[in-house]
Amino acid sequence: MLGYSATSGAIPFLVQSIFDDVFARKDREILVYLPVVIVAVFGFRGLTNFGQTYFTDYVGLRIINDIRNALNRHLQYLSLSFFQRHPTGTLISRVSSDVTLVRSALTDSVASLMRDTTSLIALIAVAFAKDWVLATIAFLVFPASVLPVTRMSRRVKRFTKRGQVTTGTLTSLLQESIQGNRIVKAFGMEKYEGERFAHENQRLFKQSIRATRMRALVTPAMELLSSLAIGAVVWYGGSAVIEGGRTQGEFMAFMAAMFLMYQPFRQLAKTYTMLHQGMAGAERIFEILDTEPEIRDRPGAVPAPAFSRAIEFHNVSFGYGHRLVLKDIGLKIRAGEVVALVGVSGVGKSTLADLIPRFYDVTSGKITIDDVDIRDVTVESLRSQIGIVTQHTFLFNDTVKNNIAYGDPSQDMGRVVEAAKAAHAHDFILAMPQGYDTMVGEMGMKLSGGQRQRLAIARALLKNAPILILDEATSSLDADSERLVQEALERLMMKRTTLVIAHRLSTIRKAHRIVVVVGGSIVEEGTHEELLARKAEYSRLYTLQLLEGVGSARGKTLH
Repeated sequence: MLGYSATSGAIPFLVQSIFDDVFARKDREILVYLPVVIVAVFGFRGLTNFGQTYFTDYVGLRIINDIRNALNRHLQYLSLSFFQRHPTGTLISRVSSDVTLVRSALTDSVASLMRDTTSLIALIAVAFAKDWVLATIAFLVFPASVLPVTRMSRRVKRFTKRGQVTTGTLTSLLQESIQGNRIVKAFGMEKYEGERFAHENQRLFKQSIRATRMRALVTPAMELLSSLAIGAVVWYGGSAVIEGGRTQGEFMAFMAAMFLMYQPFRQLAKTYTMLHQGMAGAERIFEILDTEPEIRDRPGAVPAPAFSRAIEFHNVSFGYGHRLVLKDIGLKIRAGEVVALVGVSGVGKSTLADLIPRFYDVTSGKITIDDVDIRDVTVESLRSQIGIVTQHTFLFNDTVKNNIAYGDPSQDMGRVVEAAKAAHAHDFILAMPQGYDTMVGEMGMKLSGGQRQRLAIARALLKNAPILILDEATSSLDADSERLVQEALERLMMKRTTLVIAHRLSTIRKAHRIVVVVGGSIVEEGTHEELLARKAEYSRLYTLQLLEGVGSARGKTLH
């Protein structure tokens, strides 16, 4: 950049030599070597221009690569509550478009500052060396052009930031309408989704066009002010040439310097605007990078010891904001025990289970594993001892094998097949086009709900963790598949400490202990038979489900 820019100062001297030495004095000796000098100067400028363009883009692309990696890496460690507060589309927008704005500010702008400032300094020096009077006349105008550019750039930053926010909203809408396309079609909402997207798209258009208008005003404003300087120089300098006070070569050298100076000065004004756009993107990026994970290792946290005795909740309460979801929970789950959590929807069953792997931290009280507070051990070592199957099955757009072996992609194929067989998934996997190498599609959309659930169970089986959390693990299975998977899970539970969250009470009759949750509190616990005998909350829930089952069966018979 410096080499390319510094040679800008040589061009006015070449112009003067052409007019004075060749045209005026008709010096043939200079005519011989002047073309060689011109070729050498512009050849050098060409090489340095290529170098600075290539390396600037290389640095810019590396910046995009590094910042996106840093953002993604940071996002992976942020707490679940962060993702509940921020729509997915907004986060995607920050990783994609905001990073591009920062790249422009850090590379194109820095390059312009180095290259154009150097050119400007060299040309200003030449201009004053050639004619300090003309130079003074010209540069009286330049400071006057800075103020409007500054004000316009600030407005560009404001419009750019608003536009990036709208871009995030637009991405969220698009993602939702694509992922929920089945629901959109089922409810005939194609037109509504189209109009909702068009409305946000129109907002983005208006914000973008305002920023474009401000950017577009920069160049005409500068050209108008520059024309005043050039007009004054032409009038004063031309008069001096006519009166014989200056040679044509000197005047043309000065004019060449003036015209060459205009480009870097205009570019610096654009750079100022670009920096403000980059700052708008940087602010949104650093909002994420500066967000600390709510769930992280305490200072001095140690690896969790191998689980062997019990998981215990000590007067645990938990809430979102000021609303308590769990209140004063006291519960002990012994090693090898199968404990089921039951209750109506929304009473806090899944939240209670989520506290064990520290997806959230307790508001008060503590949870211990083998008498060690789970906040005193590293998060990684704690979660390595817990296998989870949730009711919301999530599969990655990858092969069946990689989805089953997600916790450890280097797993032996034999163990993957063994886990699939235990989850009764092996047969349907072999029936697929590429077997275990078949791509399952985005979120496993190429599979049925029951197939997705069985792959998720196989994934948990392969992890072989001593603690197992099953959150409605059989909710997506038909009656026959549920029976087969339930048998596999029962065999698995014999050697593991299992916490089962079930809506259908028929699936947890063999649990060692059933815990009934009402309004975020434990109201009773015991075996299936003990709780039925008490004729309290569990008995009521069980009776209701029996009646629902009978009604459903009658409906099927009549049909």
